[in-house]
Amino acid sequence: MLRGLRFALLAAAVSLAMTPVIGAATDASTTAGNQDRDKAQLAFQRDLVSVLAPRADALPLLAAALMARPLQNQPKTNSFHSLIARATDADAQNPAISWVRLADCDAKADACPDPTSLQHLQQQASDNAAVWLLKLGVDTHAMKQDAAREDLAKAAGAKLYDDYTGTSLKALATSVGVLPPPAGSFDPANAAGAVGMQAVMVFGLASAQPQPGLQITAKLCENAAGDAAIKADCLKLGSTLEWASSPLARSLGLHLREVLADDPAQQEDAKHARINLIWQVQNFGQLLGRAQSDAALAQHLLALARNGGTEMSLVLAALRDGKIAPEAPSDWKPQQPG
Repeated sequence: MLRGLRFALLAAAVSLAMTPVIGAATDASTTAGNQDRDKAQLAFQRDLVSVLAPRADALPLLAAALMARPLQNQPKTNSFHSLIARATDADAQNPAISWVRLADCDAKADACPDPTSLQHLQQQASDNAAVWLLKLGVDTHAMKQDAAREDLAKAAGAKLYDDYTGTSLKALATSVGVLPPPAGSFDPANAAGAVGMQAVMVFGLASAQPQPGLQITAKLCENAAGDAAIKADCLKLGSTLEWASSPLARSLGLHLREVLADDPAQQEDAKHARINLIWQVQNFGQLLGRAQSDAALAQHLLALARNGGTEMSLVLAALRDGKIAPEAPSDWKPQQPG
C-alpha cells in the first residue's frame, strides 16, 4: 500500500470517533417525526445563541459563535462573523479564539483559512506546531515550496501541538445549559433525554474545529525520505505530534516514526502505539454513541469537557472512568472505514 494512502486510511479510522454521534443524527432525519425534532434542535440552538450573544466575556461568545456557525439566515448581530469578532475583542490574546476565527473566511474567493487570523496565530502561538502546519498547507496550496519548507522547520522546532478543540469543548459544555432544551428537541425513546441531546450537540459542534492539512505534511515527509535535513525535521516533528492535543495529529506523529525511523524496533513500537490510539478513539466513539441512552454517561462527558484540557486528555479520562484499558487486546484489529 502506498504510504500516503496508508496515512489517509489511518486518519479515516481515527475519525470514526465522531461517527456514532453525527451519523446517528443524519440517519434519523429520514422520518417526519425526526425531521420535526431536527427543526426543534436547530431552533433550540438559535435560542442558545440569542441568550449568549449579549454576554461580554470571551468564553460564552466563543460558544455562541460555534453554535451560530452552521446556522443559516442568522441576524447579523448573531452571526458567526459578528460573534467570533466580539470574542476576539473580549480576549484578543487568546489563540484558541484566533484558531476558530480561521473559519471566518470566503471559500469562494479562495481566502480560507482567514489570512489575518493566521498572521495573529504566528505571533500568539509561535511555539505551536499546529500553526505552522496550517501555514504549510496554505503555502503548499499557493505552490510556495521554499516557504512550505520553512514552515516544516518551524513546526519541527515547536514545543507542542494544540488545535484548541479542548477550549471549544469547554466553551460549549459550559454554555449549553443556559437554557433547558424543549421536549420536542430530543427523542423521548432515548433514556438520556435532554442531557443526551446536549452532549451530542457539544461534541458534534466541536468536531468542526479548523484542522491543519496533516495529509499534506505526511506526503511532504514521505516524498523527502532521501533528504536528510527534511527527514530529520519530520522525525523531530513526529516526536512532538505523538504528544499532540488531537488524535489525528498523534496518528501522524506515529505514522512518521513508523515510516521514517531507521531502527526497526522503533518502527514496530510506533505501529503498536498507533493500534492503541485507534482503539482509544474508537472506544471513545462508542461512549459518545451510548451517551444518547445513558444520562449519567452524558453528564459525565459534559463534565469532562467543562474541566478543560485537550481533546486527547478528555478521551483518555473518559476511557479511564469507563474502566476501558488504554491498550488494545493483543488480538484486536482496528475497525476499517467503509
